[in-house]
Amino acid sequence: MEVVSVKVLLIPNYARKDAVAGARSLAEWLDGQGVEVQWAHDKKLYPDKVVDTTGVGLAVSFGGDGTLLRAAKIVGYSEIPLVGISYGHLGFLTCAGPDDVIETVGDALEHRMHASHRATLDISVDFKAPDGAIFSKRRFALNDLSLTHGVRGDMIVFDVAVSGHHVDTLRGDGFVVATATGSTGYALSAGGPIVSPEYKGLIVVPVAPHALNTRAIVTAPSDVIEAQISDPGPNETSLFVDGLSAAVVE
Repeated sequence: MEVVSVKVLLIPNYARKDAVAGARSLAEWLDGQGVEVQWAHDKKLYPDKVVDTTGVGLAVSFGGDGTLLRAAKIVGYSEIPLVGISYGHLGFLTCAGPDDVIETVGDALEHRMHASHRATLDISVDFKAPDGAIFSKRRFALNDLSLTHGVRGDMIVFDVAVSGHHVDTLRGDGFVVATATGSTGYALSAGGPIVSPEYKGLIVVPVAPHALNTRAIVTAPSDVIEAQISDPGPNETSLFVDGLSAAVVE
């Protein structure tokens, strides 16, 4: 097997010994093929450390969907190919199991695998600090963004617009904005449609809407979704990006 000489980034779920062992086995094989290997750090031990992807030609995750989502965030908009090896409880996004690691990665390095180009979310969130100051944060997501009520459980009210055109004022538990990849996740659980992985638009799905005629919205690839929470008063809201709090995830 003649392997193309590129740097391979390994991103294991460090909480799973079998995933780390699988990554080590692949690293040994890659080393024997003359391929440079780089390891992503354990995020729990080094939460503020940034993974340098300079020179990386392939990223491989070892774990479940959560690990692959972390890998996707590391890769970001760089278009570095990403392969997921399933070692977790959920593996909807992964493409192979532990017994196929070397064969799968070898095929990827030799460009014998189909590359599926997926849409992602580019999210800008405006937060209001306790002192009234407004600050913004930008977030990346492969699956979805979800806005939900807080621990009080009160219904929230928010306005939704698509590319500057007001669509509706929604009342309910929240809403989900998902990519095609994320259409089989939270959006599906909330009653949204399953769309082709190749679809480049977005899906907006209300969560437990307090209305009879509120339905999911499927947008064009060029559309921009805007949501503004009405004055929440004593209510609380929570915003999550690929399952992690948008207020803290970096």
